[in-house]
Amino acid sequence: MLLISCPNCGPRDETEFHYGGQAHIAYPENPNDLTDREWAEYLFYRENTKGTFAERWVHSTGCRQWFNMLRDTVSYEIHSIYAMGQPRPELAKSTAAGTGGSPKNGPSQPGEFTQSGDFGQAGEPGLAPGAATTGATAPTSSEGV
Repeated sequence: MLLISCPNCGPRDETEFHYGGQAHIAYPENPNDLTDREWAEYLFYRENTKGTFAERWVHSTGCRQWFNMLRDTVSYEIHSIYAMGQPRPELAKSTAAGTGGSPKNGPSQPGEFTQSGDFGQAGEPGLAPGAATTGATAPTSSEGV
């Protein structure tokens, strides 16, 4: 189980928090102007990073405040906790390196694949062509999701 340090309440058990998805996703300025495809990409298409990932969390049974967290999705190590609205902190090169396959070189781990298809073409929102994603199974509730 994770021990999460709430910026307002201090270290607390993971069961007091709820995961809020990928951090730093801006709400569309004019959602009514989006096509169905653009709206679907905003709602459902997120990075599936193997390694350090910026996430949103809420202390649902404590102060009920939202915050961002940089967490390694493989080791569950928490690198940084920072306030909503602040930019993502930079990590040391050795911490962020070696976390997954290169889109140019293809998959580096079993079960990992490269995104293909027509989503994320140049000039459109969504995944970048060739962005590395993993084919892992869904996490259990004890993994904070």
